Amino acid sequence: MQERKLTIYFTSDLHSYIYPTDYRSQTEKDLGLFKCASRFQKDGDTLIIDGGDLLQGSSFGAYCHDTIGSAEKFAEIMNRCGYDYVTLGNHDFNYGMAYLDSYLDALHARCVCQNVRRADGSTRFPARVHTLENGLRVGIVGIVTDYVNIWERPEHLSGITIEDPLPAAASALALLKGNVDLTVCVYHGGFERDLASGRTLSATRENVAYRICQELGFDILLTGHQHMSVPGQMVQGTFVVQPSDKGQEFLKVEAAVSDDGAQFSSRTIHAAGPCRPEWLAEFSGMERGAQDWLDEVVGHLPEPMTIDTPLHMAAYGNPLADLFNTVQLLASGAQISVTSLANDPAGLPQTVRRRDILNAYPYTNTLTVMQITGAVLRRAMERSAEYFTKGEDGSLAISDAFLKPKVEHYNYDYYAGVHYVFDSSRPVGHRVTEVSVNGAPVADEDVFTACLSSYRASGTGGYDCYSSCPVLREIGTEMSDLLLDFFKDPSAPQRIVPCDFRVI
Repeated sequence: MQERKLTIYFTSDLHSYIYPTDYRSQTEKDLGLFKCASRFQKDGDTLIIDGGDLLQGSSFGAYCHDTIGSAEKFAEIMNRCGYDYVTLGNHDFNYGMAYLDSYLDALHARCVCQNVRRADGSTRFPARVHTLENGLRVGIVGIVTDYVNIWERPEHLSGITIEDPLPAAASALALLKGNVDLTVCVYHGGFERDLASGRTLSATRENVAYRICQELGFDILLTGHQHMSVPGQMVQGTFVVQPSDKGQEFLKVEAAVSDDGAQFSSRTIHAAGPCRPEWLAEFSGMERGAQDWLDEVVGHLPEPMTIDTPLHMAAYGNPLADLFNTVQLLASGAQISVTSLANDPAGLPQTVRRRDILNAYPYTNTLTVMQITGAVLRRAMERSAEYFTKGEDGSLAISDAFLKPKVEHYNYDYYAGVHYVFDSSRPVGHRVTEVSVNGAPVADEDVFTACLSSYRASGTGGYDCYSSCPVLREIGTEMSDLLLDFFKDPSAPQRIVPCDFRVI
């Protein structure tokens, strides 16, 4: 057989970054879909594929949802960029199925997501066979992490179920075998093992890419979700890649198939250079609308809320975390509030615009009020205390458990309504040396009301102690909207209460 080639351009976790801006300002940056897609070179032997998490994440995405109410424009953008196939990411479900369907219905690309089932059990987005101009038959299977079921509000998954991705991918692969020349799995999920050593990094099912390589035998595995750059490499006989997020880079994957087998290579290409001017012009009205909407002033602070390094903020507190906790306490009436900061949070200037709020709190989280015991509170705090370690010189440092394989500063929590002390010199699990509420030491059997984000209330991030706690009520308003409401009262910022803790 004459050698036949396939080229794949692969993006993932764009998080609605389309134009070359981070929306913290209007300055052009080397990121965004248009920066990447302007460098795609498509022909009949090329596939352009996205790995999910397109619809949510940037202020532009919030504008599209809050003011337009439809994701059709995202489909138009993907159509202009020439996408052939997409799978779904966990954040694509954040606004519910009607919003997601408004995207998919207008999308020219085929959606493949084998573990998304209709109510009758049928596969909604089945695997596809794509025949290139050179005759090469490519089987394409998509899957998404089934942790969507843990994170997402049930009403946002109306009419579908999301099953274990491994058996779903296995059954699709079995049907493709013998009928295609090459198999590709597009997985919105990452690696649970270190790719260099094989060491287990996570015991949960959130990421199972290593198991996919071990157990299934796809030729190519395109991964996402972890926001970490994985250059092309062989893992257990499967060629794997992953790009970072926000369109900061994309992968060009090449395969050559002959009688001697298949050979694979790839390049990680960083976003750079000019965007295609016709794309910028076509959607410029939408972009200007977003920028004007983001620049609306929503309130004022006595002084700016500045950001320090993640370690410094975790050890000494930060006014942004204090703001989030204050808003959660006011919205919920709970005794205790728990919050966290994004990996790369933006501070707040003295004059606060909508842009600033959405950059400071970029998630679609709602709030959950739970009943927790003193024992649960202590277990949660012990998990947060794992964030710290001691450097060789005895100084505080961040534990690798929060840095590898994925940076997870957002899994360090700040607690309001409670006084606490972490002693990082003590063994993990025994670091919480003081816990008191209203001046009284907390006993295991004490009972409190606590307000948490919907994400944390699910037990995600190592906080499984919350998963069995009684839910008293759900607050369906998104946290970003609660923050905007908070600033409507000019005197409210004066009432922000700092967290009461020490890390030694």
